[in-house]
Amino acid sequence: MKKILVTGANGQLGNEIRDWSSLYASSFEFIFTDVAELDITSSEAVSVFFEKAKPDFVINCAAYTAVDKAETEKELAEQINHVAVENLTKASAATGAYLIHISTDYVFDGKKNTPYHEDDDTNPQSVYGQTKRRGESSALSYAGSMVIRTGWLYSNYGNNFVKTMLHLGVDRLQAKVVFDQVGTPTNAADLAFCILSIIFKVVKQEKKFVGGLFHFSNEGVCSWYDFAVQIMKIGTRPCEALPIESSDYPTPAPRPSYSVLSKEKIKKTYDVEIAHWIDSLKRLKLFEKLRIE
Repeated sequence: MKKILVTGANGQLGNEIRDWSSLYASSFEFIFTDVAELDITSSEAVSVFFEKAKPDFVINCAAYTAVDKAETEKELAEQINHVAVENLTKASAATGAYLIHISTDYVFDGKKNTPYHEDDDTNPQSVYGQTKRRGESSALSYAGSMVIRTGWLYSNYGNNFVKTMLHLGVDRLQAKVVFDQVGTPTNAADLAFCILSIIFKVVKQEKKFVGGLFHFSNEGVCSWYDFAVQIMKIGTRPCEALPIESSDYPTPAPRPSYSVLSKEKIKKTYDVEIAHWIDSLKRLKLFEKLRIE
C-alpha cells in the first residue's frame, strides 16, 4: 500500500485532506504530521523521518501564512516557506517520493487584468510572496515535484475570511470590505480532493505523474466585497457589507489587486473538474451547522 505523508496537517488544507482520507483508506496509508511530529525546518529531522517512514507521496501543506506579520518576522517566514521546502525536496529526491507543494497567488504582483498562467512572470511584492516564490524554486529543482498555486483559501478549520465575516455578522450591522482586490475564493476541501484524486489516478496508472507548476482555485471571479456579500447571504447574517478601496484599509504587506488564476493546465492534464466558487461556498459545513443551530 502506498504511503502519503502530509506535512502541516493541522492547517486548513491538512485538515481537509484528513477528512477526505477515509475515502482512500483502502488505497493509501496516511501519515499526518505537524511541527510536533516533524520539524520540517530541520534537514536532519526530515532526512531521518523519510528514512523510517519511506513515503511514496508527500503533500506539503505547511506554510507561514501571516501575510502582514511576515513583514517583520522575515526569518521565520523564510524558514517555513523556503528552507523547509528545500529540506522536503532533497529528502523526496533521495527516496524517490513524489512531492506536491502548495504555493500562492501572492507570487504575482497583480498588475494583469486577465487570468495568470503558470508561465507568467512572477513578481512578489511582500515578504510572504517572496519566501513562497523561493520555496517554489526549491521544489521545482526536483523533477518529481508538483507545485500547486492557490489563493483566497478558506475551510471549516482555522482562521479565514469566511469565519471572520460570519463573526462580524453577529456583532455588527455593517462591515467594510475592499472591492478593488479581485481573485477567486478556494474551498480547501475542493483542493484537498483534487490533490488526492490526482495521486489516486497516478497510482492506478490512469494518469502519468506530470510535475511542474499548476494553478487551482474555484471557478469564477469576485472581489473581497462580493465574497463578503455571499457569505452574509448564505449565513443569513443581517450585516451589510460596504465596499471600500484598499487605500481606505492599509496593511503592512501589499496585496495583489488582481490574482485570478487560470486552471486550464490542471484541468486538462489530470481531468480535474472544478466547481464555481459560490456553489462550493454553499457546501461549506459551517453553514450547515448554522442552519441546524
